[in-house]
Amino acid sequence: MDNNNETLIEIEGLYQIFGSNPNDVLPKVKAGASKDEILAETGHTIGLQDINLKVKRGEIFVIMGLSGSGKSTLIRHFNRLIDPTAGKIKVDGENIMELSPKDLITFRRHKMAMVFQHFGLMPHRCVLDNVGYGLLIKGEKRAEWKPKATEWLETVGLTGYEDQYPSQLSGGQQQRVGLARALCTNAEILLMDEAFSALDPLIRSEMQEQLMELQENLQKTIIFITHDLDEALRLGDRIAVLKDGKLVQVGTPVDIVLKPADDYVRAFAKDVNRARALTVQTIMTADTAKVEGNTAKEVRDNFPQDKEYTFVFNSEGYQGVLTKQSLDQLQDDDLLNDVLIHVEPVRQTNLLQKVIPLSLNTRFDLPVINKKGELKGRLESSKLADVLSP
Repeated sequence: MDNNNETLIEIEGLYQIFGSNPNDVLPKVKAGASKDEILAETGHTIGLQDINLKVKRGEIFVIMGLSGSGKSTLIRHFNRLIDPTAGKIKVDGENIMELSPKDLITFRRHKMAMVFQHFGLMPHRCVLDNVGYGLLIKGEKRAEWKPKATEWLETVGLTGYEDQYPSQLSGGQQQRVGLARALCTNAEILLMDEAFSALDPLIRSEMQEQLMELQENLQKTIIFITHDLDEALRLGDRIAVLKDGKLVQVGTPVDIVLKPADDYVRAFAKDVNRARALTVQTIMTADTAKVEGNTAKEVRDNFPQDKEYTFVFNSEGYQGVLTKQSLDQLQDDDLLNDVLIHVEPVRQTNLLQKVIPLSLNTRFDLPVINKKGELKGRLESSKLADVLSP
């Protein structure tokens, strides 16, 4: 995720009560009556209760909880597939509860796209037509949307499958088509409801990895629903935990693991394998200090004065670590290659278990780079030790 604190979506005082007279029951819910009491007295069911949260632009915001916690009910409010009993839903500052039916259709087509648990592909349409369907219903002609659909199929690794039908694909391939279809509309917000839950564990892990790689470049705002804490920790920039329709905690993956708000969250987190669930991005320091060049003269003036070492880049990308002591011993025309220390870079999407050996083999912080080879931060061994300590 970009280091962006701008709020894109805001939920205020959201209630959802299922039954014949929800508005009559609402005052009792607001007065503090429990879910069981409301059901026994009125026959109504509390789906969501006083939900308040903000989603930042460009983040993966995970909503998790057990079955019946209200997470799938909540995600269907973001695009008003379900209207709340009470509350506001703001997107880019606009209360979408006030949209006319016509404006709501436009909002759904252009602002949000959804990826479903069971793929939601149309069996009578080929893969290419499924991917381009969102643009078709927007009114684009085939000649306009076909290149876009083809490009997104290439992005998700399905080049050559354009003329296949959903029944000819594996579950993982079908979900890639569903993801490509959502991305093809160029919607700013992706709603993903248990999108990987129906997949085998290995394919599920591959899809998680692909989503994170895509997100590095796309910086979409993604609302992701799951009941699996490992998946939430791996994917989420922030995580909201629901229980019985109430918001229990919102925090970063590290907050959820190390600072659980109550016994419910603590029970979720106690058995998690942190090294296999948390990624480098969750604990890295967003420090992009570096020097660029090939000779001592090129980097001397830009060497950080408050550091004993820094990362060196040139036109070919990351080259290694340069210490201040080594630089001081070089003449201006001396090449840096002779004194650079090789420290293996890591990716933001790497699980911590993958980088532990690299951290143990060096006294330096590990450089964190993205798929393009750009420096995004550094991974400190002390932070790694803190988060992995029981």
